[in-house]
Amino acid sequence: MLAIVSSSKTSEQLEKEKQAAALAAFRYVRNDMLLGLGSGSTATYFLELMAAAVRRAELRIEAVASSLHIEAKAKELGIRICEPQRGVRVDLTIDGADEIAPDLSLIKGAGGALLREKILARASRHFVVIADSSKRVAQLGRRRVPLEVTPFATPWVVDEIGELGGNPLWRMDQLRPDRPFLTDQQNYVVDCDFGLIADPRGLAIRLKEISGVVEHGLFLGLAHAALIAEGKEIVVLRPLKPPAPLGQSDLVLD
Repeated sequence: MLAIVSSSKTSEQLEKEKQAAALAAFRYVRNDMLLGLGSGSTATYFLELMAAAVRRAELRIEAVASSLHIEAKAKELGIRICEPQRGVRVDLTIDGADEIAPDLSLIKGAGGALLREKILARASRHFVVIADSSKRVAQLGRRRVPLEVTPFATPWVVDEIGELGGNPLWRMDQLRPDRPFLTDQQNYVVDCDFGLIADPRGLAIRLKEISGVVEHGLFLGLAHAALIAEGKEIVVLRPLKPPAPLGQSDLVLD
């Protein structure tokens, strides 16, 4: 079994791994797919690869975006964006993650797009995560779990998270630190530190029970595979199967 490596790599090395993971995911894109576009730096590398193929007339696809920022970037790059429709499933969504556990449990939402990202993941036939080696962990919880919260409820949500031991932090806008960060849905984000999470499913249930929590950043049972760059090698993680190098993996997206 391939070991989980504690990353001590430079930012340049991690950026190269992000690019390698994006390139590995690109092999699963087919003409006439409806693709889900994730947010974040690794997913943006994938978007740029795909857009270049579209411009060269090597690829015909349509896409659904997980954030307004990615939607605008995709349109700028010449990719046709579709709105969600009844009876229409997304063929393949490629997205990044903040943490990836061995069972493909994820923490997502550092960029604030967790609600649309989770909606897109659930609406997809295949949801594949791409990441650099720093995102692979033995157990979730080293990074904060974000919550998207309705503004009216936020003070009481913060109180309840504090009672749960979640050390809540009300996320502020980086450009205007005196104002709360706003999601695409004009909600607030509360970032929670529960430490290492022994029972992610139990915590997910508890968080959804809190009135005013629109969504949480625990993505459980949603990813079909993860492509993680470890230097020049791509490691494939799949549910209930041991990790394997991409060249030795039987990962097939029908």
